[in-house]
Amino acid sequence: MFGIEALDLARFQFAFTITFHIIFPAFSIGLASYLAVLNGLHLITGKETYLKVFQFWKKIFAVAFGMGVVSGIVMSYQFGTNWSVFSDKTGPVLGPLMAYEVLTAFFLEAGFLGVMLFGRDKVGPKLHFFATFMVAVGTLISATWILSVNSWMQTPAGYAINENGQFIPVDWWKIVFNPSFPYRLTHMVLAAYLTTALVVGGVGAWHLMRNSANRSARLMFSMAMWMILFTAPLQIGAGDAHGINTLEHQPVKIMAMEGHYDSHPDGAPLILFGIPNPEEKRIDYAVEIPKLSSLILKHDLNAPLDGLDTVPDDKEPPVTIVFFTFRIMVGLGFAMLGLALFGAWQRYRGYLYHSPWLHRAAMVMGPMGFVAVVCGWITTEVGRQPYTVYNLLTTAESASPLQASAVGTSLVAFIVVYFFVFGAGTFYLLRLMGREPETAKGRLSEGPIRSAGITPAPGATELQRPGSATPAE
Repeated sequence: MFGIEALDLARFQFAFTITFHIIFPAFSIGLASYLAVLNGLHLITGKETYLKVFQFWKKIFAVAFGMGVVSGIVMSYQFGTNWSVFSDKTGPVLGPLMAYEVLTAFFLEAGFLGVMLFGRDKVGPKLHFFATFMVAVGTLISATWILSVNSWMQTPAGYAINENGQFIPVDWWKIVFNPSFPYRLTHMVLAAYLTTALVVGGVGAWHLMRNSANRSARLMFSMAMWMILFTAPLQIGAGDAHGINTLEHQPVKIMAMEGHYDSHPDGAPLILFGIPNPEEKRIDYAVEIPKLSSLILKHDLNAPLDGLDTVPDDKEPPVTIVFFTFRIMVGLGFAMLGLALFGAWQRYRGYLYHSPWLHRAAMVMGPMGFVAVVCGWITTEVGRQPYTVYNLLTTAESASPLQASAVGTSLVAFIVVYFFVFGAGTFYLLRLMGREPETAKGRLSEGPIRSAGITPAPGATELQRPGSATPAE
């Protein structure tokens, strides 16, 4: 089809569908936990602001959860259509793990989701909180099984290969808890919490820009800023640990991420920026810090690091893609930390709800968690190439024997349907987020607000009218 091979079309199709899919679980994992916290705080304190914010985000969660389920089902079918050889060879190992995800996580989520969305008046606050908590637990269990599956493909363990070339389970403990699994699970869950906190913070900032006295907006913005301040440093630390683990088990991926075409026997530089030149095997216009890569990866300035000059050309991943997506992800991670520190400073000064620049920054950073998640996923998956099961099964060996025209036709259909269906769904989500949360009436009681970590601006003793000036401004 237009000179493109079926393998490339199949790879692009899976990349396209997973890019759509991953943004919804990344959001729903964090949002389910946030809803559980809001529900629990309302149950403990009895303060209506928590319930109002819960009701606001509950509708958004329902739509995002449904879109995530639908996009995930579509991906599953591709294992049988475009990647049947992969399914045949890895099915004895990966099939049960994916079945466990359905039997444990999906059934748990589905069983309690209806109660969470519609059953508060029927089952009472305590059982309603339990249902919300179970949905949050279900999303985390789902992430655990899916990350176990993908991590095994990155760092396979606990298997044998039979005479038909199939991977046969030998030790399920080693399969599930393979060497990269703890690091990747931690990194992904923190990414989901950060993504959700950024969205909540961005939406809260939007409503504060319109009405700085809205108590629901204040609550969500304050909680989001606390969450970003807590999780951003943890994510940077988890990313560092994940990188060291990747260096041990997938060193070629690290070479591509770092842009190390050449080996460095006496300390490798950290290349901050540059343009990969695959033909000449170098990074053009490189801006680098000498020996810092060795310090980060091996905690020794003079530690040697191998480069892609030690790897055959046909075993190299696409360096340009991995190089840039990794830097976008890391850059956004530090931007999140910067936002968290800015918010902490404004909170300390008493200007958390009356700082237009902070609110604008939070709105700009609102969708950046999704960008970072997608870039991180691309770095992980493209960096593993040319393998589907690292060092054991190549992508070319995994594909179904299909004609390019057949794969191309389904790809075009996916693109059209996805942009129409998920475009409409995303537009509806944005409209829900744009609706103003209910505004509390009367004076601003400091007790409920301070319990959520909210500090009124100096001189702000009552609810401010939209657009009114305060000493903080």
